[in-house]
Amino acid sequence: MTELDDFQARLGVTFDDPSLLRRALTHRSYLNEHPHQALEDNERLEFLGDAVLDFVAADWLYHHFPEMSEGAMTRMRAALVRTEALAGFARSLSVDAVMRLGKGEEESGGRQRAGNLCAAFEAVVGAIYLDKGERGLMAVQQFVYPLFEPTLERLLKLPSDKDPKSLLQEWSQAELGCTPQYRTVSAEGPDHAKEFTIEVTLNGQAYGRGTGRSKQSAAQNAAREALERAQRDFF
Repeated sequence: MTELDDFQARLGVTFDDPSLLRRALTHRSYLNEHPHQALEDNERLEFLGDAVLDFVAADWLYHHFPEMSEGAMTRMRAALVRTEALAGFARSLSVDAVMRLGKGEEESGGRQRAGNLCAAFEAVVGAIYLDKGERGLMAVQQFVYPLFEPTLERLLKLPSDKDPKSLLQEWSQAELGCTPQYRTVSAEGPDHAKEFTIEVTLNGQAYGRGTGRSKQSAAQNAAREALERAQRDFF
């Protein structure tokens, strides 16, 4: 069994056109170092997969939680498709092992970078959608629903449906007498797929970091990590 066949077995999806899957796993840095190969990177598939995931997550929440408010569904969808969540799905499927990266990207830790993993996962979703034609949406649903379910179970155990930044501010003001401070650590990637890293501090101490496609989502993810640390440290 080839590496690509083994990966398809992990996905539970057999591609009619394996070239779509190869493209989904090809980072632009790989093409920069192999300019003579007739290849395309995964950025267009990433764009498509991002849109498909947003729809599939919204559709799933709508039908599974008929009493949930629009605001709560919006927050749940954002949590399901945030960079860290999708990177986690990618790691669970060993996407990191089969991504095609350039040597420089590889040596700089690109195989474990959340942005790369998230992008590859979205590209795989886009590839599944295209590969299966009229059944594309159904194939994506069958692929992602088992990944969504355990993530949603964790989200539903949170003490409030407020966003993580609001929860962190309420807790830190009540327990530590301070207001969280956020700073941008880095902003990497092309303009159409920029990845921001935000750090949150409490009383001058770094408490969490998060990445996201916008500063807002990165700050929310940093607050979520800080809340998880606070639960370990104080409860």
